[in-house]
Parts: sequence; C-alpha cells; structure tokens
Amino acid sequence: MNTPAPLHPRLALFEEGDAARALPVVDHYCGVEARMRKSMAMQNDMGPVFDITLDCEDGAPIGGEAEHVALLNSLLNSADNIHQRIGARVHPVDHPAFEADVDGLIAQSGERLAYLMVPKPRHAADVQHACDFIDACLLRHAIAKPLPIHVLIETHGALREVQAIAAHPRVESLSFGLMDFVSAHRGAIPSYGMSAEGQFTHPLVVRAKLEIAAAAHAYSKTPSHCVVTEFKNMPALQAAATRAAREFGYTRMWSIHPAQIQPILDAFSPSTAEVDEAIEIITAAQAAHWAPIQHRQTLHDRASFRYFWQVLERAHRTGQALPIQVRQAFFNDAAAS
Repeated sequence: MNTPAPLHPRLALFEEGDAARALPVVDHYCGVEARMRKSMAMQNDMGPVFDITLDCEDGAPIGGEAEHVALLNSLLNSADNIHQRIGARVHPVDHPAFEADVDGLIAQSGERLAYLMVPKPRHAADVQHACDFIDACLLRHAIAKPLPIHVLIETHGALREVQAIAAHPRVESLSFGLMDFVSAHRGAIPSYGMSAEGQFTHPLVVRAKLEIAAAAHAYSKTPSHCVVTEFKNMPALQAAATRAAREFGYTRMWSIHPAQIQPILDAFSPSTAEVDEAIEIITAAQAAHWAPIQHRQTLHDRASFRYFWQVLERAHRTGQALPIQVRQAFFNDAAAS
C-alpha cells in the first residue's frame, strides 16, 4: 500500500481562515518623493522583507492632495515596484480628500497596490464606510485583485470597538497610532508616554497596545506596532522592537526612517537556536504525518507544531538563510499545493 505524501504544515496544522496571512514584519512609511524612491531601491536590494507605505495623509501638502496621488501612482506603476509590496495610507474617512485618494489610487494603480491603510476611524462604522467605498471603487474600475485593508487604531472610539474592527472580513492588519492616541488624552499622558521607553510603561498606552494585539490575534489578523521617533537611537529602537515582538505579541512594526528597517528585522527574527529547533521538530512531525512525536525528551503535538511552524515562517519573512532543503520543502509555490 502506498503511503500518502506528508502534508505541508499550512494544510496539516490550520483550518481554513485560522492562520493569519504572513505579512513582512516591517511596514516602512514615507511621504516625501526622495524618501519614497530611496525606500523602493532598498526594497529591491533587500527583497520583499519589508513593506513600503506611501503616505497621502501626512505626506501630501495641504491643497496638493491630487498631485500627491498622481506622484504615488507614478511610483506604483513604475518598473521599480518589482515586488508589488507597496501600499498607501489615505486620508481619514471624514476628510474631504478621502474619496479622491481612494478613487485616484484604485483607478490608476488598483492592480499594483498591496493594501490601503485607513487612519483615524472613530468607530467600527467608519471602517465599514471605508471598506464599502473602497469595494465600490474596485468594482467601478473592474479591479479583480483583492485589496487588503489595514486600519490605524489611534482614537478612543476605535480602541473601544477594536474587537469589531478586527473581526471585519476586509481588514488584514491593525496598527497602533501612538502619537495621535497620546494627543487624544489632552495632556493627561505626559510626553514621556510617546518615547521609546515610556510607551512600554505608561498604563494607558500599555493597555491600548495589549488590546490591539489581542483583538488582532483573536481574528487571525496581523498586529503592527507603532513608531519609535528617536530614529537615530538604535539601541532604543532595538529594545523597543524586541519588547514589541517578545512581550506585547506584535508580529509587524512601523519604520519611519530607512536606518530603522534592519534593526526591526533583527529584533523580529527568531534566533539561530530557535530556528534550528523549529526545523528539527517540523521535519520530524511531517515525517510522522503530524502525529505526536518526542523531541529531546519533550512531547509535541499539533499545538506545538503550529508554534514551531510559525517560527520558521517568521525566519523566512525576515530573510534568514534557511537550509536549501527547508526552503524547497516548505517555501516554494509547489510545496503547499
């Protein structure tokens, strides 16, 4: 009797819809043309280990919103958009430029956009409104490619309804907007709460971070950690990114300066020892057709297999050099089919 080929981990360990789509661990923001072009060149050199978000909200000068959308379209449709891992942040849904941003980007670049980021929703109804308008634009411009929606949680109302926002089927990722969230407290949170260290200790900020991460994981969405504005203080950035990944449950983080990209990648990468252990366990589990196994005098089953598979996925997303047999077995298009 022929033994069936062992299933790929994505097929064996997860029910449909249970596993969050694996996004690059860095979301790099830029709104000035020179920074946009530099970021695209870096992405082409490094590979799609980080996303780029071109910024209409803070990047466009007042009165120059249409011209800024035209600039973004020219970049999205250029030969430099090799990996098609570039998204855009539009204006908030209650801003006069929101509809023009969305329609202009989808009309000209709908097939090239990786996602749209919706900032400052006041409640779940704002997210629904944004998704409805985006989907209407996709239909009107005959864009068949699904366009994921990322949502920036930075108001009291959005945090209050974060579970409902995370549950929305069009939402792929939730980000925490630290600066606007602190400002919304009208001085009750000191400026220290926006610093690389203080944002991990002030109780109101910590509460917001944890609620966003918990909601995202509850609905298999990607939680994306906020900025560190001290962009020249690499030890502070490294410490913040490590805490975001190891203590607060975030699987993605914002970068606002090119120098921040590699330190965030490093912080979100599993260690060599973690990767080696994950390879051993996943390889042995697959050989056993995902039945329980013993590894180094410890029992493992499907629950721990899922954890170690996610370690391998994170290593792959952060560009770690995996053995060729691991790449061929788990990270090519044919392997998971």
